[in-house]
Amino acid sequence: MGLLNCLKKSRVSEPFTERVFECKRDGLTIRGTEYRPAGDTLPVAIVSHGFMAFQDTVRQYAKALARLGYCAYCFDFCGGSVIKGKSDGDTREMSVLTEVRDLEAVITYVQSLPYTGSELLLMGCSQGGFVSALVAARHPNAVSKLVLFYPALCIPDDARAGKMMFARFDPQNIPEKLRCGPMKLGGCYPEAVIDMDPYEEIKAYTGPVLIVHGTKDKIVRTDYSRRATECYKNAEPHFIEGGAHGFSRKHDVEAIAYLNKFASQNI
Repeated sequence: MGLLNCLKKSRVSEPFTERVFECKRDGLTIRGTEYRPAGDTLPVAIVSHGFMAFQDTVRQYAKALARLGYCAYCFDFCGGSVIKGKSDGDTREMSVLTEVRDLEAVITYVQSLPYTGSELLLMGCSQGGFVSALVAARHPNAVSKLVLFYPALCIPDDARAGKMMFARFDPQNIPEKLRCGPMKLGGCYPEAVIDMDPYEEIKAYTGPVLIVHGTKDKIVRTDYSRRATECYKNAEPHFIEGGAHGFSRKHDVEAIAYLNKFASQNI
């Protein structure tokens, strides 16, 4: 029985080590997790979670990328989580643009490590996808690949409509505070994007892009990903039949298969 237990444990052991990390942005501490396979000058992958979520919701993607040989990271955005978020920051001071700065700070940190190389894959889900797309466009020569799962490119349109998830407001008279279900937001959240054309913002990135979106997504219509596919010069879209916003375990299997194939090319 003892030998059998050892064999079972050996089958589930992962080809990477795990550690927590910290870095700073504007005096705030960003906290996350590193998944590091063996080797030096490792390609880097950074996975960003969505609105009201936290790093555990995207761990499976970071681990999948680590199994491919990436030094992979996920983290909590500052003020970006309702529960379980470990980074500093107030939700009332969070916006898409503060999250852009968070991601840029994580990139700077991980690329300063002695075992990481210059190849960088950015991946994001929902709002994290929008943030990753904006960062890739701002640093097109630094980002090798971009992965967007149901990217929330609808956020500027939602701000202009005064309907952002559960929040309702007058877009001509944005209040200082907004209630979005369990999350308290500041007026800075819609103000940061209300005049933004997301497609103009993201099109500067010309590297390879993987877009995966569920056909039953009721939060971000697939129209947004279809238009992004046309906007990018090198996009590979996949639409998962029946997939919702935030994939089920069944749909995650299909999504991770697309991720593995895309991410493993030319590394």
